[in-house]
Amino acid sequence: MIRVSVQPAPIELGIEVAALEERGAGGVATFTGVVRSDDGVTELHLEHYPGMTESALVGIAEQAMARWDLMGVTIVHRVGPMVPGDRIVFVGTAASHRRAALESCAYLIDRLKTDAPFWKRERLGSDSRWVEARDSDGDAAARWD
Repeated sequence: MIRVSVQPAPIELGIEVAALEERGAGGVATFTGVVRSDDGVTELHLEHYPGMTESALVGIAEQAMARWDLMGVTIVHRVGPMVPGDRIVFVGTAASHRRAALESCAYLIDRLKTDAPFWKRERLGSDSRWVEARDSDGDAAARWD
């Protein structure tokens, strides 16, 4: 089971985790990303290309399903305006054993950071700036090749 959602609505952790637990797995691993207020950021605005973004996320999930013996993968990513403390992304995996759940969850978030087409703009007071890709994100994704 793969579930992908790109949405402006807040992420409901309890609902997402419960859906993975219902798969009958021995291990469920999750990652939740939260908007930070680094450098005085007051708002983060995410844009995406509908259809293309969801397709990229499904592709990443399918790669994880092929690489590990998983019972389920969930990726929920917010778009639109968010403020520090808001949840921006949820990645969850369900597997018979913890190792597959943990490794695949790490794989998914690392690949998502480099392979999913999202554009981020930070607001700092009255100024704004586009967020550039980080070398560390590329390094993290490359370790899975």
